[in-house]
Amino acid sequence: MTGTHHGLTRLDQLVKTCIHGEGPSRPFAQTFGRLFPANPVKIKNITHKDVIHALDHLASDMAATENTDGPADAGMTFLGQFVDHDITLDATSALGSRIDPATIANIRTPSLDLDCVYGAGPEASPHLYGSGDAEHFLVFGRKDNPRDLARTCAGKALIGDPRNDENIIVAQVQGIFIELHNLLMSKHVENGSTANDIVACAHHGMSDDIWHAHVHPKLSGFEEVRRFIRLHYQWCVWNELLPAFVDQACLDWALREEAFGWNAPVMPVEFSGACYRFGHATTQFKYALHKGGEAKGLFALPGFGPRPVDGNIELGMYFQLNGGPASQKARPVGPKMGAPLLNLPFVHNEIELPDIEETLTVEQARNLALRNMIRDRYTYQLASGQHVAARLGTPTVPVPEQLAAKGFTRTPLWFYSLQEAETHGGGKLTGAGGRIVASVFANLLKRDSTTFLHIPHFKPWSGFDGQPSVFAGMIDYIEANRAHMKHTDALQCG
Repeated sequence: MTGTHHGLTRLDQLVKTCIHGEGPSRPFAQTFGRLFPANPVKIKNITHKDVIHALDHLASDMAATENTDGPADAGMTFLGQFVDHDITLDATSALGSRIDPATIANIRTPSLDLDCVYGAGPEASPHLYGSGDAEHFLVFGRKDNPRDLARTCAGKALIGDPRNDENIIVAQVQGIFIELHNLLMSKHVENGSTANDIVACAHHGMSDDIWHAHVHPKLSGFEEVRRFIRLHYQWCVWNELLPAFVDQACLDWALREEAFGWNAPVMPVEFSGACYRFGHATTQFKYALHKGGEAKGLFALPGFGPRPVDGNIELGMYFQLNGGPASQKARPVGPKMGAPLLNLPFVHNEIELPDIEETLTVEQARNLALRNMIRDRYTYQLASGQHVAARLGTPTVPVPEQLAAKGFTRTPLWFYSLQEAETHGGGKLTGAGGRIVASVFANLLKRDSTTFLHIPHFKPWSGFDGQPSVFAGMIDYIEANRAHMKHTDALQCG
């Protein structure tokens, strides 16, 4: 049996081997990078203050104070946020300070491996797990609210990525995966027919020699459950989350083409800093937590602290379940977003932009849309939407009126991708933005040889059947079988 990398379970060692090119897959860089050359702001007859003012005007005009329904369930916005936190974490760059993306470490593994749930596994992240008979179960729940995340005595969530506690909806997406793991671990321990299905799926596409070389016998059950969940999660991302927001033609194109070449960065800033931020524009003005409940703004019940019982959402209001209420919907992708995101309540300070000797006011600093475009133009200096569209041969859209009036001849890539969705995509990403998002996810799935994409004819487990989506089937399975979950009291913290 091969030696274990310090701080990794052997199956994680296998994934590390695959994504770093020491095995059958080609290498993943653990930094961000560029698809296109840097595109600095070119000042002509205006000042940087004028640029900020124009972007601020455009951002402020994005505020939506009424809900508009698109085709996707409302919960898909927050599943998308969860996925972002699974594959990217830039803890280096500062808003408005120019930085070379190749120097930015990506703290998350650039693969759909659920490290935001599992951390580095029970050996290296023991604070996320129980003890004794529950040592391979994830901690979850509090005495005051069994459906909340487990927490320290200071109220900090015991999860793989603290960002998944920033609002009460994404926190409950995190909870879905924790409860699913604990339920399937319970089934695995029972060693019945469900355990047989879990084991068969987990070993699918992986030889016995590879499995035994990388999985310690004492962790075999844990790793079988984790791989089972990872494969279904990856399938849901590609087959349910992305089609909800991205034109299917872009997804088909990304599987078929290698648009940016094999040596392109795995995690380009055009994706992380612009196009994948489309999710902000799918956020509604307000949400109801329960059927018949009063709709509230996103930040009415803030995260980053113990959640009261009345903050537990009715999941069927966010992901359509058969026999349940009609789910709320996400906004269509386009150049509007829920007004709460233009006034972030947790931002309290001005932001210095030292490279241009300007300062964002507190009001501007709270505007997420403006922050996105300042990051585009002054931190990453991204190629314009028009440039990317020309490079990819997709139809262009004009510079928005608010910018054209100030002499802009190109559009920041983030806003451009939203315009494309409204103009050409019927409320879904298409064109340049759609192709970038689709190609990054296709690349992640292609390069990691442990994903569902490398298992011929992979089909989700029949236990998740009977709902409008497999993800909804996971939720329904948890709801129907929660009473069979073992160690629930012992796993509660805080």
